[in-house]
Amino acid sequence: MADLIVLYKTPQDPKAFDKYYFENHIPLAKKIPGLRKYRVTKGPIATPAGSSGLHLIATLSFDDMAAIAAAFGSPEGKATAADVPKFATGGVEMHFAETAEV
Repeated sequence: MADLIVLYKTPQDPKAFDKYYFENHIPLAKKIPGLRKYRVTKGPIATPAGSSGLHLIATLSFDDMAAIAAAFGSPEGKATAADVPKFATGGVEMHFAETAEV
């Protein structure tokens, strides 16, 4: 298994971010070939020291790293990546990693 972990920093307008993300971006991303699971955080994100500068964390799961590469090379993957600047006004980080159950 491999995951794409997307860290969305607090946007300029959190309500507008949420509306766009849930109504437009998620349906677009769910069309990415090879996507096995799509999870997002629910509610505020905290750290041991208190609040976080993150607004939302998304975890997209694929079979392996090759599947992630193929997914984002597809027209659907490219469209999803191109959509991010439309709503992620606070900035975004994307991380790819092989994962394992332990």
